[in-house]
Amino acid sequence: MQKLNTDPRVAGKFSGDRTWSLTAVAVLWLLYAFVFYQIRNYLGSTEVFWALATAGGLVLLFNTAAIFAMVAHLSEERDEIYGLDLHYLDLSKRKS
Repeated sequence: MQKLNTDPRVAGKFSGDRTWSLTAVAVLWLLYAFVFYQIRNYLGSTEVFWALATAGGLVLLFNTAAIFAMVAHLSEERDEIYGLDLHYLDLSKRKS
């Protein structure tokens, strides 16, 4: 049974983490596209082209899947994950 947390900071922290995670994936795709575009004239043969395209595609696929899995996990467990972080953050602020 999921415990509902009414602290609005949990939603804010989750939203920020989700946004930065998806931004990182988008930047990764853009960087791979840029590098592939820049080196296309130096590849030499079609075999090299397809080897790089396949390897780069697999890296992008697995990294994207990992980020989406992480965001899904954070979404399911966000009250526990962020609630614990906020608890210790509040304790730290009280001590100082």
